[in-house]
Amino acid sequence: MMAVFFFVLLSCHRAEQPAFTQKPQVTADLAEIRERGVLNALVDNNSVSYFIYRGQPMGYEYELLKRFCQYLKVQLKITVISGVEEAIDRLNKGEGDLIAFPLTITRERKKYIDFTDAHFTTSQVLVQRKPDNWRENPTQAERQMIRNPVELIGKEVHVMRQSAFKDRLENLSNEIGGEILIVEDSATAETESLIRKVATGEIDYTVTDQTLAMVNATYYPNLDVTMVLSLPQQIAWAVRKNSQQLLAAANQWLTQVKKNGILRIIHEKYFNSPRTSLARMSSDYSSLKGGKLSQYDDLIKEGAETLGWDWRLLAAIISRESNFNPQAESWAGAIGLMQLMPGTGDQFDVDNLYSPAQNIKAGVLFLKHLDELWAKTITDPHERLKFVLASYNVGLSHVVDARNLARKYGADPTLWDNNVEYYLLQKSKPQFYRDPEVAAGYCRCEGPVNYVKAVLNRYEEYKIHIK
Repeated sequence: MMAVFFFVLLSCHRAEQPAFTQKPQVTADLAEIRERGVLNALVDNNSVSYFIYRGQPMGYEYELLKRFCQYLKVQLKITVISGVEEAIDRLNKGEGDLIAFPLTITRERKKYIDFTDAHFTTSQVLVQRKPDNWRENPTQAERQMIRNPVELIGKEVHVMRQSAFKDRLENLSNEIGGEILIVEDSATAETESLIRKVATGEIDYTVTDQTLAMVNATYYPNLDVTMVLSLPQQIAWAVRKNSQQLLAAANQWLTQVKKNGILRIIHEKYFNSPRTSLARMSSDYSSLKGGKLSQYDDLIKEGAETLGWDWRLLAAIISRESNFNPQAESWAGAIGLMQLMPGTGDQFDVDNLYSPAQNIKAGVLFLKHLDELWAKTITDPHERLKFVLASYNVGLSHVVDARNLARKYGADPTLWDNNVEYYLLQKSKPQFYRDPEVAAGYCRCEGPVNYVKAVLNRYEEYKIHIK
């Protein structure tokens, strides 16, 4: 293999105009993010960044984003994007605050976005299919595979549109003195869809980052990803060029998680544990393959039909209550998948709350009961859902108290956010829990307020990944 190809620039200036918004269209920075209380993150659609496994969100980017949001003291909202162009476009339009992709730092991209400090370094590799005889005759198979960049002359290599992989191949063509036939797939194509096409024989070659390639090679053993095509490159996240406060905060946090070892641990978990990666990618209970949340999905779907709900919403409640464990018991005596008290089971003629079918039946009837009660005063079903969830968690009487306080103090008693929610939080203060409008008395109600947010956030996560 010629060594000279390593000593060139890893990016080049394109003749065509990039098909994305090139300058920030908004001025929102860290202060605005903290004021709204939410960080909007744009996340790549791949098998490592963000997915659902056994009902729980996971992923390299996801775990780091959760920790970063804890550092900033804000909530996390994720939008899954396919393609770097769309990510830059939506970032600069203000539809996201941070691109949490495994982005290669290039001079070209620095014109449009600012990168955080690097998370790690990786190299670009050629993804090719092993010959059919690779198991029986590995020596002969090795001779049939590309092991020198010169052998790519005249070959079609598929890459994502406007990607760093295209840049590398263009430079490599110049270095080896012959044309590599670069095929740019659509802007919405995902790197992993191209890897899959190589594995299934639809295309012969693609290029991707070594870290992602190695994860996918555990799932597709007929792939070879050992042919390195670049120098080590830095991988980072990115922000708008006018988000310097957010950039500084991200870099301060990165310094912290590198120093305390958290970044290394999470990187090892997702990139250097092939058996675990294979188990996740192969499982029916992973959004990467089967799309099931639990072995109780059919019961959940049946219950959701009774409620007239999306089944993923009911699953989000069960995930929050018991993590799909039918034997779960709380310190207060709540039992089973939907964490019901024995009295609730008696109310709905259920005698075995450890039975998944009976527990879900009772939980669904209880939710239906709450929904019918709140429907008398709250007509908007999306708004009413928040009242139902809070009542399910803390009890109807405390939420009724909060509604009465909201009405008394001039807030809208039919709106949850910043209205009834606010007065529910006040019920730990004597001024409010001793108010004549309050029947249920004292309540430390951060729990139900956070419960509503957690269930709705989990539901949004399920909607992204689960059909």
